Amino acid sequence: MARGKSTERTRKIGPSGVETLPHRVIDVPAAPPGCRHRLTERARLHWRTSDGGDPAATVQAFLTAHGLPVTDLADPTTGHHPDDRTCGAALYVSAAAGAHLAGAPTGPPSPAPALPDLVAVVYDHTDTPTGPTGHPTGWWVGPWQPSWTPRAHAAAVRAVHAAIGRGDVYQVNLVGHATARYTGDPLPALSRLAALPGARYGGTLTGDGWAIGCASPETLVEVTAGRVLTRPIKGTRPATAAGRRDLLASAKERAEHIMIVDLERHDLAHLARTGTVTVDELYAVRRWCDLWQAESTISATVADGLGLADLLRAVCPGGSVTGAPKLAALHHIAALEPVGRGAGMGALGWIAPGHLDLGLTIRTVAADPDRLHLWAGGGITWDSDPDAEVAEAAAKAAPLRALLTTG
Repeated sequence: MARGKSTERTRKIGPSGVETLPHRVIDVPAAPPGCRHRLTERARLHWRTSDGGDPAATVQAFLTAHGLPVTDLADPTTGHHPDDRTCGAALYVSAAAGAHLAGAPTGPPSPAPALPDLVAVVYDHTDTPTGPTGHPTGWWVGPWQPSWTPRAHAAAVRAVHAAIGRGDVYQVNLVGHATARYTGDPLPALSRLAALPGARYGGTLTGDGWAIGCASPETLVEVTAGRVLTRPIKGTRPATAAGRRDLLASAKERAEHIMIVDLERHDLAHLARTGTVTVDELYAVRRWCDLWQAESTISATVADGLGLADLLRAVCPGGSVTGAPKLAALHHIAALEPVGRGAGMGALGWIAPGHLDLGLTIRTVAADPDRLHLWAGGGITWDSDPDAEVAEAAAKAAPLRALLTTG
């Protein structure tokens, strides 16, 4: 049995830094806008891969025990005992936890070990709205230090290319990491990430000794009114007129994108009534900051009796940040990436009666007591150019770095 740790609202609060963050503005990605400043924490669950067991079953039992109907997402009234206090819950699942659920290697250790691999926080409404986070005070960010050099990153791209040539995989998503020291309170800076253009899952989640700031545009999984959908993003160009034309015309980007659409169709088929999986929108070009990205929407009718645990096992980790076939790609990721993915490439969002909405934690930053951590990468296919892949990862990280280093 998993040994996830559950705590009630009270916790020891330190004098400064991220240990004070749980008393700040609650602004969980995908939470209803009218609730974000009217939430108070009731209880939380933390789980780490070292705890063992099944985190999906553990979190389903935890949320059910706190009045959230997650045992049958097709019929959210099943097993639901009304509780007027409960608004909903934040859920975070790391990429390592997702790999654990898939039966794959979890990769090298996380560079931000203070952050648990799964967090669920149940919130009640409060009649006293919390105020704005404010501006960073005494904020300073040092130089960013990558976990691999551009040369090492390019070598990993070539290793994936060789694996594709052998027939091991069709596509592998490679992710790099960078870290920077900071002083001051990180939460105001992390909160500003939500204002970046296209940040559908903008917001924060905090705990003792850690914080996550998200500016993700990508839906990992959403369940509403008996429908389940995902919106994979794959394909990137500068947000110029020429960049948009190039993205639409690129056979390489379109082929990479279609591979992931097929993978996501397969993942949703495990959750859906037979024959209901559809591609609602294919290769739509949308903007995130100064980049164009290609996005598709795949949906299905939720199968009767589908619980949260089975949903997490089917969709985690996300196909657009792993590759195809997913299990084979995860083995290559674990062997090639120099550090763990930490807060990056996981899931973060909101669960409430009748609604579940989890974003994929791309464009996401974590803070531990003295460092910021940022992950970025891209999908590698047979046609990938190593230098172009290194440049694409840098372009995805650049808006986050720029905002975080602004006083």
